[in-house]
Amino acid sequence: MKGNEFIQQFEKKFPLALAEKGDPVGLHIGTLHKPIQRVMITLDVRPEVVAEAIAKKVDLLVAKHPPIFRPIDRLVTDDPQIKMYADLLKHDIAVYAAHTNMDIVEDGLNDWFLEELGIKVTDYLHKTHELDQGLIQVTVPKSHSQVVRDALAEAGAGKIGNYEQCSYTSVGTGRFTPMSEANPTIGTVHQREEVAEEKIEMVFPIDTLAELIKALKESHPYEEPAYQVIPLMTGKKSYGIGRVGELATPMPLEEFVSHVKEVFDLQGLRLIANNTDRLVQRVGICGGSGQKFYPAALSKGCDVYITGDVYYHTGHDMLTADLPVIDPGHYIEQLCIPRIVSLCEQWKEKHHWNIEIIPSTVNTNPFSFR
Repeated sequence: MKGNEFIQQFEKKFPLALAEKGDPVGLHIGTLHKPIQRVMITLDVRPEVVAEAIAKKVDLLVAKHPPIFRPIDRLVTDDPQIKMYADLLKHDIAVYAAHTNMDIVEDGLNDWFLEELGIKVTDYLHKTHELDQGLIQVTVPKSHSQVVRDALAEAGAGKIGNYEQCSYTSVGTGRFTPMSEANPTIGTVHQREEVAEEKIEMVFPIDTLAELIKALKESHPYEEPAYQVIPLMTGKKSYGIGRVGELATPMPLEEFVSHVKEVFDLQGLRLIANNTDRLVQRVGICGGSGQKFYPAALSKGCDVYITGDVYYHTGHDMLTADLPVIDPGHYIEQLCIPRIVSLCEQWKEKHHWNIEIIPSTVNTNPFSFR
């Protein structure tokens, strides 16, 4: 298979449209228009990771953190960072990054964090996107209705709140007369045909329209499917970064800190709190560097907020606001590696891909504890 086929499926799960403005997601190095046999999943693209990818003959490296976050002003290979880019090009390893779109998408990294902690997600932390919705209506013979319904759902249609594969079906009769140039699946040229059909209706994000129409045409038995798309004036779909959830029962803060430490296998973490005796139940989280969203955690009524890379003076502000904050570091985002590998294995089985999915085993955490 080719790299662009793999990424097409990947972007169905992690749409580029959900990235924050200015976030350099997508292809960073190389080309996707080439055959691939081995795909490696990593949190960071570091020289050690590139060496691992070269040794394992990787064709495509998929990273959470974009390797080129700021413009490069010169290409001098005496610089280890630049040499890393040169090594990737030399060995024809493409590099693709999914960053804040992985944080924002439903059932993405922040949802996975709360799932690991045993916390039920109830809301996002801070709204980032509000996307227009549409309604697609298509008529199809009853014999093929489920095939088309599944294809539309696979392309992103039918998601309403916490539900997926949502559709409405009505039953009717389709009538048509094939003309001379037609190649009908059902019926005969110049003879009027009547077919028992179903009309399928599903909502979808407008930005996925092209992919949706492609899926419809590939799955529909007719050479000229009858369908229409209706923009919806209501029901915009909101997305947000971070998540809010509820523990089943309140827990002492000190005990919850220990729970976080154990779940993420941490040698240590930083705690910002006026006291550790208080009970916590409503939890906010934003992986990576989410200190700027602590006011959102307050407004959402969180008893405790989990995020990394908290700045010294922002820590003072959090104390003043009396919001306990747990800083487990940025590296807990490595959870994305096994989760994405698992997703890729599911896609591989479903689509019969003949590729190998490899998790990077390099520890890219720059910090250690003594």
